[in-house]
Amino acid sequence: MLIEPDRFQANNLTGAKFHPELRRAAFFIPRFSLGPASTKLIRGLRKRRPLPEPPVLADIAIRDEYIQGPDGDSLRIRVFSPVSSDGPRPALLWMHGGGFVIGHPEQDQAQSIEICRKLNMVVAAVNYRLGPDYPFPAPLEDSYAALTWLHAQAKELNIDTARIAVGGASAGGNLAAGLTLLAHDLGEPPIAFQLLIYSGLDDRTSLRTDIDERHFRLCDTRTSHFGWRTYLGSEPGGADVPVYAAPARRQDLRGLPPAWIGVGTCDLFLEENVAYAMHLNEAGVPCTLEIVEGAFHAFDLVAPKTRVVGDFRESYLAALGAHLWPEHSHDRKTETQHPAGEFARADREYASLPM
Repeated sequence: MLIEPDRFQANNLTGAKFHPELRRAAFFIPRFSLGPASTKLIRGLRKRRPLPEPPVLADIAIRDEYIQGPDGDSLRIRVFSPVSSDGPRPALLWMHGGGFVIGHPEQDQAQSIEICRKLNMVVAAVNYRLGPDYPFPAPLEDSYAALTWLHAQAKELNIDTARIAVGGASAGGNLAAGLTLLAHDLGEPPIAFQLLIYSGLDDRTSLRTDIDERHFRLCDTRTSHFGWRTYLGSEPGGADVPVYAAPARRQDLRGLPPAWIGVGTCDLFLEENVAYAMHLNEAGVPCTLEIVEGAFHAFDLVAPKTRVVGDFRESYLAALGAHLWPEHSHDRKTETQHPAGEFARADREYASLPM
């Protein structure tokens, strides 16, 4: 899309309105900020309620792999593989959201199943370590270990190592972008594509006081500040924040793989996502920017059956397909049955879990 920087500045969005299909959800979402007390409560609920067993599906095998993490402890990776013997096929390494303090791969399981099924690709979701016990670089190191493992297991998983993408939402999008920078600078492993969904890329956003937050949901500046302080192990905004922790601080983006970036106009992270897309394009990196009018943070998880969410998902599925299945980009079509049926049921099941 044509990027109009002035249009998407947060201080120009005081009159922002919710998308008609999202108004009801926005009305019922409680206004709260994530902090130490709420994080402790959510984690406590999470421990009391074990995660459900993965569903048994005829066309997709779902299993947990345990590898040795950077700290020597076990690192869990939930793997979704097509049962068919076609291949080698692409893969997506996925990092979940949760402000660096909560979350798990199961919360995005419905999405992982859809990507695996519609695009005939392997999805590996990382159960990375969380703050405040494990600040940067622990979550990024876990993500890098998972990426290295995915490349090493390519033959067993029937994966084409030239078509491995990374992706994530919110804090997970931060990890995906940071991982891309790290792998690029180290020279390995190669990454073919970045899928960045309403990602928190710039710690300095959490310090802003000029933003009208009335239309924000699920993530405001207080929540963002808590997440960044937890992740960095120090106050955000300092001059020494590493670019691998806050990818928006990176000046030179040349040589990075193509990207798809999606965000709503009622999202705290709007400006930094637009800016990152512009910087990628200016650096010669192909980047598709999908801006959803009237959408708030994590709107796709809150209202999975709406057409606006269906269109959002179809956009990134099309981008993944075009870059990872280029030989089929013209004849491979994602189904435009907007989230319902099995996908919506799975969303409800996992959205009800404490993160």
